Amino acid sequence: MFVFSNFLIAIARILEIGLTLYMYIVIARAILSWVNPDPYNPIVRFLHSVTDPVLNRIQRRIPASFGRMDFSPIIVILAIIFVQSFVVQSLFEMAAGLK
Repeated sequence: MFVFSNFLIAIARILEIGLTLYMYIVIARAILSWVNPDPYNPIVRFLHSVTDPVLNRIQRRIPASFGRMDFSPIIVILAIIFVQSFVVQSLFEMAAGLK
């Protein structure tokens, strides 16, 4: 059973690291939206290509009554924090219970 426990711990750590990296990418994208970066810059293109699928889905569902303020990065960051607090922590606790 310890093998499955270690497997769950490894999945939880990878998921936690991946979610943290994605959160930093969303933060970088939000900061770049405050300035007018070169759209042909490879870093800017990477940030847009990685975050556009998630942010566009949220932007379609948020009512336009908020004006020009884009709340989609905040919603994505809150969702990432929720997944880290609920799913990742549950995987860690499930693995600890199997040992």
